[in-house]
Amino acid sequence: MTRYQSWQERIGNQRDWVWRGWQTRYSYLRGKQQSDGGKYPPMIFIHGFGASIEHWRHNLPVIAQYHTVYALDLLGFGASRKADTEYSADLWTEQVHDFWQTFIGVPVILVGNSIGSLVCLNTTAKYPEMVEGLVMLSLPDVSVREDMLPPLVRPIVTAMENLFASPLLIKSILKIVRRPNIIRKWAGVAYPNQEAVTDELVEILSSPAYDEGSAQTLFRLSRSVRKASFAKSVRDLLPLLGLPILLIWGLQDKMIPPKQAAAIASLNPRLKLIELENAGHCPHDEYPEQFNSLLLDWLKSI
Repeated sequence: MTRYQSWQERIGNQRDWVWRGWQTRYSYLRGKQQSDGGKYPPMIFIHGFGASIEHWRHNLPVIAQYHTVYALDLLGFGASRKADTEYSADLWTEQVHDFWQTFIGVPVILVGNSIGSLVCLNTTAKYPEMVEGLVMLSLPDVSVREDMLPPLVRPIVTAMENLFASPLLIKSILKIVRRPNIIRKWAGVAYPNQEAVTDELVEILSSPAYDEGSAQTLFRLSRSVRKASFAKSVRDLLPLLGLPILLIWGLQDKMIPPKQAAAIASLNPRLKLIELENAGHCPHDEYPEQFNSLLLDWLKSI
């Protein structure tokens, strides 16, 4: 009889790591086939906005058959500290780099979903010596929003957004949106395959919102992501990279328009684009068997 494994077990060995005075969480699984002199480089998995290490629970055990895998809870997410600080892709890039420098020290494959993929891209551009290959799922480009608004209109829109994103209002909103029934509805937007929106997924997504400091962190994040300084443009970073890149995009993605995929893919000749017909914003969790197979095949090809 096969024993059911909880999601806590499937994400591997969990550890706390104090980074810049803040408690953060990571997990790891040692690769089971590491006897041939480093044929399988280690991998670091970075989750998307509002997610955590557990979002990779269907992927880490499979990939760890070959590669040693690590997953991080970015500062402000998952079981990492909900810090009252200025969030940006650069901040998380330094977290990823310092983690790599502390625990790994050899070139890795970076894998990211949504904002996690933006962090992976930023990390690769800033610290190319640490990255051997880059995998991105549903890559957001913060500059696209800026391009859609005329220069004279941008300050007005930002001022209106800041008015609604007040600490007291955010605290009230959080009490509503962290409820499991609301989380389930939001997940249903990200996942066209409703069978993937399980009670387990809802628990994973809702639990961190009850941590101390979560409202203040959400307020900080809501302000940061709307600033041009939050992250460099994908169009500026991607052409600089000279390593193998895999971009996976669900054609049913309602968070980031799938039409952006082809435009992004054209920015780098070493980038391979795979579009998934029925998948949404989180293909690795919605169709994990398909994603795991695609990822392992690509890793073998490079």
